[in-house]
Amino acid sequence: VQLQASGGGLVEAGGWLRLSCTAFGLTFKDYQMGWFRQAPGKEREFVASISWKVSMTAYADSVKGRFIISRNNGANTVYLQMSGLIPDDTAVYYCGASRGTLPTGTITEYMYWGQGTQVTVSS
Repeated sequence: VQLQASGGGLVEAGGWLRLSCTAFGLTFKDYQMGWFRQAPGKEREFVASISWKVSMTAYADSVKGRFIISRNNGANTVYLQMSGLIPDDTAVYYCGASRGTLPTGTITEYMYWGQGTQVTVSS
């Protein structure tokens, strides 16, 4: 199983980025997908997740109203549209895959992880 994340970069505060994560080697529809992030010196934290069956979503309070998670099951890809970026959003962003039907922010429920993509927001 491999998760390939991309789309990170350097952006000014108030800008936007779209992250993508494509899964290989698993039956995508059997997994709910999530995004987490890890800033220097901090633990990895939940950002957003999405189920497959009914496209239920969950978000961390810090990103609600600014980030949107979506998925294209035909392309085995999950997206994170990030707008209104602030310097506190600076982190390495990881996508993860978890078995189950409901979105979850519990990191231990994720079985597979991508390599991470760096997002840097300048003030």
